[in-house]
Amino acid sequence: MSPTITEVDVYDIRFPTSEQLDGSDAMNPDPDYSAAYVVLRTDAPDGLAGYGLCFTIGRGNDVVAGAIAALRPYVVGRSVDSVTGDLGAFYRLLTHDSQLRWLGPEKGVMHMAAGAVVNAAWDLAARRAGLPVWELLGTMTPEQIVDLVDFRYLSDALTREEALEILRRAEPGRAERAALLRQQGYPAYTTEPGWLGYSDEKLTRLAKEAVAAGFQQIKLKVGADLEDDLRRMRLAREAVGPGIRIAVDANQRWDVSEAVAWMKALAPYDPYWIEEPTSPDDVLAHAAVRAGQPIRVATGEHVANRVVFKQLLQAGAVDFVQIDAARVAGVNENVAILLLAAKFGVPVCPHAGGVGLCELVQHLSMFDYVAVSGSWDDRIIEYVPHLHEHFTDPVVMENGRYRAPEAPGFSARIEPASLADYRYPDGPVWLARKELTR
Repeated sequence: MSPTITEVDVYDIRFPTSEQLDGSDAMNPDPDYSAAYVVLRTDAPDGLAGYGLCFTIGRGNDVVAGAIAALRPYVVGRSVDSVTGDLGAFYRLLTHDSQLRWLGPEKGVMHMAAGAVVNAAWDLAARRAGLPVWELLGTMTPEQIVDLVDFRYLSDALTREEALEILRRAEPGRAERAALLRQQGYPAYTTEPGWLGYSDEKLTRLAKEAVAAGFQQIKLKVGADLEDDLRRMRLAREAVGPGIRIAVDANQRWDVSEAVAWMKALAPYDPYWIEEPTSPDDVLAHAAVRAGQPIRVATGEHVANRVVFKQLLQAGAVDFVQIDAARVAGVNENVAILLLAAKFGVPVCPHAGGVGLCELVQHLSMFDYVAVSGSWDDRIIEYVPHLHEHFTDPVVMENGRYRAPEAPGFSARIEPASLADYRYPDGPVWLARKELTR
């Protein structure tokens, strides 16, 4: 008999990363990396549960937690079999409620909340199957994978039949690619040297350390002051040499004309891409930036849903698609985006960092390599070293590559002690900070 989901526990967990300016950029100068964290409890004798999260940068994390709680009636009382046996139907159940969908539709806080619950369901399914999520997805048939996808609004760019063809084309060699992934890991780049609040000395030191650790690409935040950016790019290029890629990220800071002028100025230092040069919703602006200056364009971490990704690809507005594991509605919608990117031949280089995003998104890129694109050419996952110690199955980085997770699940479970310490506003860490500011 199938166990039952008995509760949806939601936690407001925040880490005071603003103290050291970790995560600082031109639009977000003082982030406190946070997670609206969800646990799907069951009555299984072995304590089976599913873990997921939605990443935020502090204020508003309670709003996302409240949105997750609003989905509780759709989850509590359901058998585990009914959820894990049809994850496509479960995803549609959470995203198609007419009254909750009205708040988006299919974007914003409610959509992100649905993604946290969907991801927790995938964690539950993978734990029950005894497999990491990337491998669970990679062992599904093409028909099972396309059943996960909501093709509404996509069929003008990607039909179910085209998605099946992409997946069937990648079927030969799945086992060999999975074995190679376990042997070599998946390519990564690091943003550790590049936070905008870091000193020049710290930037230079961390850039050199990144190269020594095996990374072939680093990323710098830009966009606040051109003279500062020119100096920082010069220092970074001197530190890493000509053979290491340096991507830059404006975090939506510019209008089109600013983006074009800024990137023409930075071009002598050979940026690998310009990330989020303008509003994530503005497809035509991204196309104009791409056409107006010589550096390739990447975006996606704040793109609201599969429809905007579709339009970015249709418009030829991006050179790199940057999925985020916790921005859209979870694994299912990211599978749709991976298939769209494969249809248009655009590589996927996910956004990570934050709280748990590295842990989650590694599974999606590894699934893409094994079962969708069949390639890791021009594909790379972001990595930052912050906060991994709070997870029971943290990412492992070896010579600039993500080691393939072997533990069952989605790598999303936070250590119980961290839940207690960083609970907002009454965890010990936050109570101590409150005392210091009195």
